[in-house]
Amino acid sequence: MKKIERRAIMCLLVAVILVMGLCVFIYRDFSEGTQWATFQGNRDVYANGKLAKGALYDRHGDLLMRNTKDGMVFNDSFDVRAGCMHITGDKGNNIATGANRAFLDKLIGYDFINGIYALNNTGKDLYLTLDAGLCGAAYDAMEGHSGVVGIYNYQTGEILCLVSGPSYDPMDPPKKVENGTYINKFTSSTFAPGSIFKLVTSAAAIETLDDAYTYQFDCRGSADYGHGDKVTDVEAHGTVDLKEALEVSCNCFFGKLAEKIGGVEMENYTTKAGLLNSYDINGIQTAPGTFDFPEGGVNLAWTGIGQYHDMVNPCGMMVYVGSIANGGEAVIPYILDPRSLVDRQVSRITSRTETMIEPETAESLKEMMSNNVQEHYGGERAFPGLKLCAKTGTAEVEGQSVDNSWFVGFLDDEEHPYAFVVLIEKGGAGIDAAGSVANQVLQYAVGN
Repeated sequence: MKKIERRAIMCLLVAVILVMGLCVFIYRDFSEGTQWATFQGNRDVYANGKLAKGALYDRHGDLLMRNTKDGMVFNDSFDVRAGCMHITGDKGNNIATGANRAFLDKLIGYDFINGIYALNNTGKDLYLTLDAGLCGAAYDAMEGHSGVVGIYNYQTGEILCLVSGPSYDPMDPPKKVENGTYINKFTSSTFAPGSIFKLVTSAAAIETLDDAYTYQFDCRGSADYGHGDKVTDVEAHGTVDLKEALEVSCNCFFGKLAEKIGGVEMENYTTKAGLLNSYDINGIQTAPGTFDFPEGGVNLAWTGIGQYHDMVNPCGMMVYVGSIANGGEAVIPYILDPRSLVDRQVSRITSRTETMIEPETAESLKEMMSNNVQEHYGGERAFPGLKLCAKTGTAEVEGQSVDNSWFVGFLDDEEHPYAFVVLIEKGGAGIDAAGSVANQVLQYAVGN
């Protein structure tokens, strides 16, 4: 009898160990299964060291990239191939945001239950929110310049256009690439914002100063801060208030306004604007902005103007202007098109930010940005048919003889609710380079 009891106890211990081992395996399968499946020694997934499964399509079903046993295959259009390279990736797999790195598990069709098993064994077709033709038009409009063009639907969060330059044709890689070619500047870089940051300073003023709309300053082309420190302007603007100062982008006014607001509130509103955040775009993390907020003086003045140590991420700035268009709350951008009902519901639940600005502030900024376009940027003549609200920026870069050119804003248009960011490095005045590119790309977006 005792022998039977001992054997029963031993069997029970073995069973417990087996169950524990099974639990450990299931846990590791759940937590590390993707790494196991994507191991480069897996010949069912890789051929000659290259991913051989999965395809990428745009929102209309046009092929962007397909992995085959013979290598990567791309879209037929040169402009689309070069314009989308920072998402499709390159043959050398050098781009961190390229699909074969950012969406590797999804392209091979991995899931916890079935692993990578599939009847056709070709991986998974992924659909993006991108419009291939729009990305191609943006690349063409940039004319080889370094920079960024980004457009997203500020009501839904869908990224329609994401182009980073410099780029090249991934079907025909050059022997030598320019510096920065493998960096997706829309997601992974930060730049001095220049005058586009005056939108944040304006919001901070409206919500913290009683005299935000009535405060005036007599701009004589420069403002003296003592000890040889000055804030300078391109010209003397005379006496201006907030609306007029934003229209002509008066540095002297916004320098004094930043002083009135104070370093603490400037930091609060920069944080509230999401410019210090890193956004998660379907697993692709954006670079957070970086700022210093002096207590006062000329450095705080330049901070409020968008210079000093200010650095913003283009995607973050696009989200912020999207919040202005959307009544104070922004929708977080995404690039993987949620085709299933479950994915669409998850996207809706997790898509919104906290309030960035109050609804009344958003309405005021919208009116002022519309006024900028109508009174200072050329209106209907320069942007025919576009219900445009925008702000230019001309950002000085240390060691660079020509300034960077910014143009950010949105269409106040229910049929085309698009927020955008355009940055042309070494483009000069914001309206000249970035404004021209924005017009070409937005005309394509609303016309197709």
